[in-house]
Amino acid sequence: MSDVISRVAHLVKRLARNPVSTSQIVWRIGVRRFQNRLAGPASVSGFTSSLYYTFLSTYFRREQQAVLKGKAAYRRSDIAQQASSSNLRRNIHRLEKGLIMRPRRPVFAEDYIAETVSLFDRASDAGKLDNEEYKWAGDVLSDYFSVVSDSPKIAPARQRFSAIEYQKSSDPSTPYPSDARPQSTITFDEFKTLTAQRRSVRWYRDERVNRADIEACIEIASTAPSACNRQPYSFYIADDPQEATRLAKLAGGTGGFADNIPCLIVIIGDLSCYPEERDRHLIYIDASSASMQLMLALQTKSLSTCSINWPDIESREREMQSALGLEKHERTIMLLAVGVADPDGEIPYSQKKGTNVLLKTRKVPINR
Repeated sequence: MSDVISRVAHLVKRLARNPVSTSQIVWRIGVRRFQNRLAGPASVSGFTSSLYYTFLSTYFRREQQAVLKGKAAYRRSDIAQQASSSNLRRNIHRLEKGLIMRPRRPVFAEDYIAETVSLFDRASDAGKLDNEEYKWAGDVLSDYFSVVSDSPKIAPARQRFSAIEYQKSSDPSTPYPSDARPQSTITFDEFKTLTAQRRSVRWYRDERVNRADIEACIEIASTAPSACNRQPYSFYIADDPQEATRLAKLAGGTGGFADNIPCLIVIIGDLSCYPEERDRHLIYIDASSASMQLMLALQTKSLSTCSINWPDIESREREMQSALGLEKHERTIMLLAVGVADPDGEIPYSQKKGTNVLLKTRKVPINR
């Protein structure tokens, strides 16, 4: 009963903010009921599902347009104008994987080495590519041509790369032995304590957040794993409390504490990093991995966070797009409130699922 009352109260509040006629309310309720009744029958196949979302629901239109806009932006991208190239990054990472194979093949990457060298050559002439990205690409290409055998496709690529006259750096950005990784002294129990300390905090002290601390933590976040190292995300920092509050309120679900947020980070996914629809979910996977590292890094700086869900609501999408000047192929992944926790502010207990619930047993036996 209380749930019904809560829903009615929520509807009354919405109507107070956005008055509509009785006929409009009846129409909307009728349409929603009709959609809900057809959801089951429409889900029986991919074709009927497509018909449902073509004629009865607009919920995926922004995503469809964003994917197509991303494909178009990918194809017209010009490395001569870019500080970072997702295509070059992908190809260089593929070369790295070929270099570390055991056993390593004498000939590999024939299908894309010409494109890779062409991209690097154009980036070298333009001089717009980020220095570290350019160094990484050049060093890996140097290693590749030092070990690969010639073939009809590799030989001309080798000749073109030689003409660039790239000098491999003294501290190369190339594959290295696993033992050469920095060794952490953090114990399991210490890390467990850090994860327990990182809770979703909604009440903060009235203190400005040091932007240098956020930038240092974003550098840590950038080390998170990313498919083919494309890193299809960016971070928008709103460290003015008024702007942080304004953006936080766009998400919904922030009622009661949005005015208390001193800093907000908006994590944006970039679909122009991919030429195919099959990769459209990578912006969410990669950005989420980076965001989790960002939250943990911020906690080590005594900055608490609260990850804020970003529901797919068209009106809010348009407002965020306008506020940040986003392209159609850029999609909001999530928001992150940041600040120094108010020691008296309470935190929900938020019981977490146990291992016995999260671990699943294979239902289909393995064929031997």
